[in-house]
Parts: sequence; structure tokens; C-alpha cells
Amino acid sequence: MARTGLPRQECAVTVLGGPTAVIDLAGLRIVSVPTFDEPGPRGYLTKTTGPAFDEQTVGPVDLVLVSHDLHPDNLDQRGRVFATSASLLLTGPLAAGRLGAPAVGLAPWTTRTVPRGDGDGHLTVLAVPAVHGPEDGERDADGNVNCEVTGWILSGEGLPTLYVSGDNASVRTVAEVSRRVPDISAALLHAGAARVPSKFDGRPLSMDSRRAAAAAAVLGAGIVVPAHYDGWTHFSEGRAELELAFHEAGLSSLLHAPAHGSWVDLRP
Repeated sequence: MARTGLPRQECAVTVLGGPTAVIDLAGLRIVSVPTFDEPGPRGYLTKTTGPAFDEQTVGPVDLVLVSHDLHPDNLDQRGRVFATSASLLLTGPLAAGRLGAPAVGLAPWTTRTVPRGDGDGHLTVLAVPAVHGPEDGERDADGNVNCEVTGWILSGEGLPTLYVSGDNASVRTVAEVSRRVPDISAALLHAGAARVPSKFDGRPLSMDSRRAAAAAAVLGAGIVVPAHYDGWTHFSEGRAELELAFHEAGLSSLLHAPAHGSWVDLRP
């Protein structure tokens, strides 16, 4: 992998593989869900491919977003080191307690403002809910399906409003997000229909391709970038299934799924 550095963009996202994405926005470099380990078994999960760029190539970051910390496909060993070395790490309250400093836990529908790198005020980060499995899945003592998972809305003056879903399988939750934040212009959706036979009768733990297309329709976003659909054996649907689902829904023009490491402009 090249180590010449990843040039900063004005307003764009690139998926590195698995769920990991680099978001350049408001003069900030943001990494969502860092996973940088090499391929191989990780307990009951198996990673098949590494990221398009390693952490040295990604370079210094201003903000890391951790959807959840309990599953190695969403925070692996090198990703954990990367995240906890950042100046600011945002995650859910339970994950923040486990990760320690510099993690800051945000409950759903609470915000954190971050000074913009372009000197034009602040970027607002809104934590939003996610359901990591079927709607009728058994809830834990904290009310979560599978575990606590956090999604995000990034917004600011003159910026596209970006929704980062995290490992959410619930279109109902997407509808709630859309109702509360009606001006979402771009979405980074975790898809892949992740399945683990021992959990919820093997039903998807993340959006399948049809749900991703439905979520795009509900959000009304002009740009949809999928992540979390390859690189692990428990992801049961890939790019081909996503492209077919968006085609059948008449939404192909919204879907942007280039080769990993390629930038997608977030401005419609």
C-alpha cells in the first residue's frame, strides 16, 4: 500500500473497505469506523481483505467516529489504536466508557460542535439511533438490539448534510432520522446484510440491499455512498446486489460505489 499520503479534499468521502470511510469536510479529516487490521480470523468472524489505504497513508485526523466498539468488523485492534490516538473520538456513551479518553459519548439526539478546519465556524455532529438487527430482536438491559450502535449527522453552514448510518438494519429508524433532520443531502449507508447464524435466526444485522434502497428513498438524499458490504465473510450481499436493488427501485443515479480509495464528491 502506498505511503505517500492521501491528499485532502474539499468536500468528499472515500470508502476504504469494510465499514471504514474517510470524510473530508469543512477543512477537517474525519474517519468513520476505523478498521486497519490485515485479513484473517477474528473470533467468529473472518476478514477477507484489508483496506485500500493504511492508517499511515490516511495521515493525521481531526475526528474519529466509532459506531460501536464490541465487534471487530467495526473496531479492530489497529483501528482501536488509531481511534484512541485521535484528538477527538465520538461514540456512544457505553462505548466511551469502555474506550476511555479521548472518547466522548453522545446519546442519541445530542450534539457536539467541532471547530472547522476552514475557519468558518463549527461543524455540528448529531448522534442518531441505530438498530443492529431485526426490529423485533431481543433487547438487552440498555434497550439495544445486539449492542449499542450510534449513527451520525454532520452539518454546518454552507455544507451538505451527511447521514452516517452505522450498523443499522431498521428503515423505521431511518424514517425517524429523516423526520427529525429533513434536509439530508448525502448518506453513507452501512449495507451488506451482515448475518451471523447464531444471532436472530440468521436475519440481517445491517441493511440488505433492498432496505438500503428504501432508506435512500426515505431520506431523499441526492448522493448515497455504500459501505460495509465487502471484506468480511459474514457480509452476505455486495456491490452487485446493491446496484440491482437501486436499479429496480429507479434510484441508480443516487448510488455512488466506485472502487475503494476513490473519492465521491458530497455536493449534489
